[in-house]
Amino acid sequence: MNYFLYFLLFFALVVVLSSFVTVRQGTIAVVTIFGKYQRQLRPGLNFKVPLIEVIHSRISIQNRSVELSFQAVTQDQANVYFKAMLLYSVLNHDEETIKNVAFKFVDSTNLMQALIRTIEGSIRAYVATQKQANVLAQRNEIVEHVKQQIDKVLESWGYHLQDLQLNDITFDEEIMRSMSRVVASNNLKAAAENEGQALLITKTKGAEADGNAIKIAAAAEREAAQLRGQGIALFRAEVAHGMTKAAQEMEQANLDISVILFTMWTESIKHFAENSQGNTIFLDGSTDAMNKTMKELMSVQMQKLSDQKG
Repeated sequence: MNYFLYFLLFFALVVVLSSFVTVRQGTIAVVTIFGKYQRQLRPGLNFKVPLIEVIHSRISIQNRSVELSFQAVTQDQANVYFKAMLLYSVLNHDEETIKNVAFKFVDSTNLMQALIRTIEGSIRAYVATQKQANVLAQRNEIVEHVKQQIDKVLESWGYHLQDLQLNDITFDEEIMRSMSRVVASNNLKAAAENEGQALLITKTKGAEADGNAIKIAAAAEREAAQLRGQGIALFRAEVAHGMTKAAQEMEQANLDISVILFTMWTESIKHFAENSQGNTIFLDGSTDAMNKTMKELMSVQMQKLSDQKG
């Protein structure tokens, strides 16, 4: 009798203790009665009917990640190798969503297999419509295509695709080498074009500088010539003024003005001798030649005097 009582007490204690269930933070417990969905238990300490309600599964509502590695073929028959990271989570805490998560698949292994194969199939279908040269530049387009294609499927399973990152996209070794050569040739082409532009700019600037230097030199020469001309004209004017004044004074003194012309003649010969680059000066020293020269100088001087008087 005592043993039976101890058994009843032990059984009652087990029943009472099994009536309380602890659910960890970030998870939801699904309760069934005789195999049928009954309710869900939230994080914390919960009570369930002993021996009748059973914890069917505990569902994590935290984000989960998985790495993918697979191959696809482009439209032009090039092999593309992908390494990706998939981030997904339970869609929400609604009762219908939790029921889908708990009962759609036999276990988490089957869910993971279906999820991975669905994403790989979506990427392969997209890549098959693209050429090899376009795949690398369409990383974002591939991700958007996958999200649009599988979002509804995942929602029917009770999940949501948070993010898909294509961490690595590679090709066969031969294709990678050819792509490297293309990049290198494009870089050389761009460098040559930049060097050509730089040389053109340098030549243009040099030509502009030379043109400006020529303009400045021409302007300076023109100004110098003008100043020289003005100096010569001023010198000639002063000489004419001096000669006129000397001639007037000699005329008032009843002296022969041919003395002035003779002085100019001798001064000219002296100037030739001092500034000539040669060693010999040829002059016609005959009396006729001197008379002719004197008459010419006197006629020029008389013309100037008549012009001033007039």
